[in-house]
Amino acid sequence: MAAVTMEWESRLGRRLRVRDLYILSTVVKSRSMAKAARQLAMSQPAVSEAIANLEHVLGVRLLDRSPRGVEATIYGNAMLKRSVAVFDELKQSVRDIEFLSDPTTGHLTIGCPESIAATELPWIAERFIKEYPRVVLQVEDVPSPAIQSLGELRGRRFDLILARWPIPLSRDDVVDDLNLETLVDDPLIVAAGMHTRWAHRRKIDLAELADEPWILAPPGTWNYEWVAQAFDSRGLGAPKVTLMTFNAHLNAHFLKTGPFLTAYPRSWARLNSFKVLPVNLPLRPWPLSLVTLKDRTLSPAVERFIECAREVGRWVADLEKLGSPAHRSSRSKP
Repeated sequence: MAAVTMEWESRLGRRLRVRDLYILSTVVKSRSMAKAARQLAMSQPAVSEAIANLEHVLGVRLLDRSPRGVEATIYGNAMLKRSVAVFDELKQSVRDIEFLSDPTTGHLTIGCPESIAATELPWIAERFIKEYPRVVLQVEDVPSPAIQSLGELRGRRFDLILARWPIPLSRDDVVDDLNLETLVDDPLIVAAGMHTRWAHRRKIDLAELADEPWILAPPGTWNYEWVAQAFDSRGLGAPKVTLMTFNAHLNAHFLKTGPFLTAYPRSWARLNSFKVLPVNLPLRPWPLSLVTLKDRTLSPAVERFIECAREVGRWVADLEKLGSPAHRSSRSKP
C-alpha cells in the first residue's frame, strides 16, 4: 500500500492536472487541436503542451491523427472513461458546498417515464419542493422501458432515474454498477371509468373483455405484452386496441368519458378514481424503483429527494392496503 501511495505522489499526484484532462476531452470531442484551442480560448501550442504533459506522465500515447482528424488511442479512451467520474465528482463537490452553505438551494435532474410523472412523481415533487423551495428540480422524460436510458444515467445526465422494472435485472453487465432500490410494488391492473357497466361487477372473466375498446401502449411495451399474453393464454387472440398511446393524460381523458379499458399501474387508477376491475389477469409485480450509480457520490439535494421518494412510497403502499383513492382525505397525502 505504501508503494502505491508513493507511486501516486511521485508520478501522478504532483504532475497530473485536471485541467490537462479537460483539454484532452475537448480535443477528442472536437477531433482537432486547433478547434479545441478556439473552444478553450487557448493557443494551439498550449493545447499540444498539455497533451504532451499527460503522455509524459502516463508513459503512453493518448492521441493519433487519422483522415477523420485527431482520435483517442485505447489509452486515451481509457483515460477519458475514468475522467468522466473525476469531472462529475468535482462538479458534485461544488454543488455540495453550495447546498451546505445554503441548504435551500441546489439543482438535481431526474429521468422518469411519463407514466410515473402522472402518478407518484407529483407527490414526491410536491413534498420536496415544500421543504426545499429554492432547489431547482429538473424532470426529463425517458422512454419506456426506462432501461433504455441507463446510458444517460451513466453519462451523468441524470442524478437518478425513477422507473418501473417488471422483471428482475440479473445480467451483470446491466446492473453491476447500479443501485436499484424498490420504493413500492405497483402492479399492472385493468381499469375502467366509474360510469361504465363494468364498474359495479364483482367478478369479470377476461373473455368478456375481448371485444371491448382498449387503450394500450404500442406493441413491445410491457403493459401491451402482458395483456396480449393474458389474452393469448386463454386462446382469445389480441385485444381490440382502439387507441394506442403512452400518454397517461390522454388515457385518463378517454376513460373518464367513454367505455374504454386500459392496463396501467394500480396507483394511477387509484389516484385518478378509476375502477380497478376484478379481472383474472395474471398479477405480476411491477415495482417502482429508484436507480442511481454505485460509484457516484450523491449530492445532499439528491439525498433529500430520495428521502421524500421513500416517504411517498410508504404512503402509496399504505393506500393500496386501504384500497381507497388519495383524495378522500387531505390527511392521506404524504
